[in-house]
Amino acid sequence: MKHIIILGDGMADWPVKSLGGKTLLQSAKTPYMDKLAQMGRVGRLKTVADGFHPGSEVANMSVLGYNLPKVYEGRGPLEAASIGVELKPGEMAMRCNIICIEGDNIKNHSAGHITTEEADVLVKYLQEQLGDERVRFYTGVQYRHLLVIKGGDKRIDCTPPHDVPLKPFRPLLVKPMPGTENITTPEGQADLTPQQTADLINDLIMRSWELLQNHPINQKRMAGGKDPANSIWPWSPGYRPQMERLSDKFPQVKCGAVISAVDLINGIGYYAGLRRLIVEGATGLYDTNYENKVAAALDALKTDDFVYLHIEASDEAGHEGDISLKTLTIENLDSRAVGPVYEAVKNWDEPVSIAVLPDHPTPCELRTHTNEPVPFFIWYPGIEPDEVQTFDEVAACNGSYGLMREDEFINEFMKEIL
Repeated sequence: MKHIIILGDGMADWPVKSLGGKTLLQSAKTPYMDKLAQMGRVGRLKTVADGFHPGSEVANMSVLGYNLPKVYEGRGPLEAASIGVELKPGEMAMRCNIICIEGDNIKNHSAGHITTEEADVLVKYLQEQLGDERVRFYTGVQYRHLLVIKGGDKRIDCTPPHDVPLKPFRPLLVKPMPGTENITTPEGQADLTPQQTADLINDLIMRSWELLQNHPINQKRMAGGKDPANSIWPWSPGYRPQMERLSDKFPQVKCGAVISAVDLINGIGYYAGLRRLIVEGATGLYDTNYENKVAAALDALKTDDFVYLHIEASDEAGHEGDISLKTLTIENLDSRAVGPVYEAVKNWDEPVSIAVLPDHPTPCELRTHTNEPVPFFIWYPGIEPDEVQTFDEVAACNGSYGLMREDEFINEFMKEIL
């Protein structure tokens, strides 16, 4: 049996008053997800372990069954792997957003969804102006980039910028974690203390703000009515993680693939031993090329045992608080990803197991992630269905799988069916 997970990032939501108290999954037209929920079995998965922030790195690692307290090292090292940055001992990697600050507030976490081409110019400029033997900047995708600090101490308190739209930025600058403020001697892999690390990062933020304000890229963006990309915002630090490959846990996965426009997901795939498939037109936004992503997934399934097809669009719409756009992304996932995959594989000689789920909710009302359990279904030819008739947050409460935690979902999904 072959296996494909189709993950709609941030797809789950809260009840919306303007939709009569329905969630977006309840109100959206999703005939394929509803059909597969009817023919398959449904449940809920707690993707954010107690004590963890509901970030996409936490949630997607949970979907794949990783023991977070044992292997979690933050988002930065995963994104480093995705863009080919090999971390040495003592090198601390951080996600480095390029954001828009307006006045003293974080206007948005994405600099108005800056293009990769524009951002590349800015990141290289920052490396030229601020980079040295300790500090290195690397270009990622769109607003998502990488900062590596040699000898940095990861015990620092950083705020994800997508959690704080329109909030004053100065109170949110980096701080040592509580209890580490008075450490005066570097420890572990670091040669800086937590306070020294925080001070260095805050200095980089403030200097980037000064450098980027009047950069030609931003002058052009503002002249066109776009948000300036006028500051960096580093967060989620860590060192190289020690993660087992998926094939170590599931020997039937001799080879597998990951398809995503997001460096973070590709980094998880790297450490999970999945090959990265680069798809033309994959943007991570509502205009992503679903057809090319599905074609790549189906092609991979012909030779591989496992495919992780990740689609980011719903999460970005949730961060924007755009109910109509998020509804469109959910309907696109159904009609342009789930449906075509099912129609293509339903009669294959070798059966294919399909799971669909979000990694976490990104409620439009809140515009950031939450840690509530998410709905999922599993379908494969011959599975005995339960009584659930629709795929959504409410119906999933009645699913036969109940509430799963930790690696229960992936163990069930990867079960060899005779």
